[in-house]
Amino acid sequence: MKEENTKSVTPERILQVGMGFWASKTLLTAIKLELFTHLGDQKLSSQEIKQKLGLHGRGFYDFMDALVALGFLERDGIESSATYGNTTETSLFLDKNKESYIGGILEMANNRLYRFWGFLEEALITGEAQSEVTRGEKPFFEELYADEERLNEFVSAMAGIQMGNFVSFAKKFDFSHYKTLCDIGGAGGFLCAQVAMLNPHMQCMSFDMPVVCKIAEKNIKHMHLNEQVKIIEGDFFKDSFPKADIITMGNILHDWGLKDKKLLINKAYEALPEGGAFIVIENIIDNDRRHNAFGMMMSLNMLIETPEGFDYSFNRLKEWTEEAGFKQISSIPLTGATSAAIAIK
Repeated sequence: MKEENTKSVTPERILQVGMGFWASKTLLTAIKLELFTHLGDQKLSSQEIKQKLGLHGRGFYDFMDALVALGFLERDGIESSATYGNTTETSLFLDKNKESYIGGILEMANNRLYRFWGFLEEALITGEAQSEVTRGEKPFFEELYADEERLNEFVSAMAGIQMGNFVSFAKKFDFSHYKTLCDIGGAGGFLCAQVAMLNPHMQCMSFDMPVVCKIAEKNIKHMHLNEQVKIIEGDFFKDSFPKADIITMGNILHDWGLKDKKLLINKAYEALPEGGAFIVIENIIDNDRRHNAFGMMMSLNMLIETPEGFDYSFNRLKEWTEEAGFKQISSIPLTGATSAAIAIK
């Protein structure tokens, strides 16, 4: 490398990413302490915050002002004379008292994923998951399904993360040639709800386990969509899929190994009529595997979380759908790293 070129190269990006867990843990801790919820739409003094959160004086101002520097808090004054408030962003998305709260997924990141990602090296060496089961603990979803309140919070948290994608999909996809849709693993029913609200001619079904269907039924009733959205109980591995013009799966395929992925794709094919659409909404990796870093890190998360799950590129999905009998596949971008892949029977 020429000397003039090396002078302009700095290690800044390497250090920023390598030490990125500092910023991540600072934000996740603030969410765990419910700092943004305590602040709400008001400003509180340093002393008020310290008392509400039960924090020691040592490190307090460093913690609070790091959040200011990171862009997650606003501040007037300094140290003992300071008052702090939420930014527009944290007020909207990290205040538990607002329906737009998305902190549930970040609470899970703090409580579960943060420690499990500490075993990434072991996962890469062994190819084995590093979540609760590997560590001799009770499986996360087994505990979750046994606690209705926690399950409701989890489903709502997942919906908060995906809602932008559901709205984008409901607006961008051309539903004019279709009348019915079934969302496999429909969770809280929110994908069906968005499709129904934005496409009044559509009749939708949300298909999931009985314990999850109870939550979906409440959500759909609350949104007054009972006439357009039906909740159907079932196990997508054991039961046949309901017949529909469109079969959707949002963040379902990446949980499973290749054999199970192909099984679910084949079941979707069988449930569709000629000309029907199978639509996968996930963080599909770009074919060159150079740009969608989030998709590839999500696949690493599947390595850590699941026995066989992984994310995949559009071309790999195209290969699997063609093998199942689908004639063509295309994609539309949604929000962030997410896209919808559309396979036509």
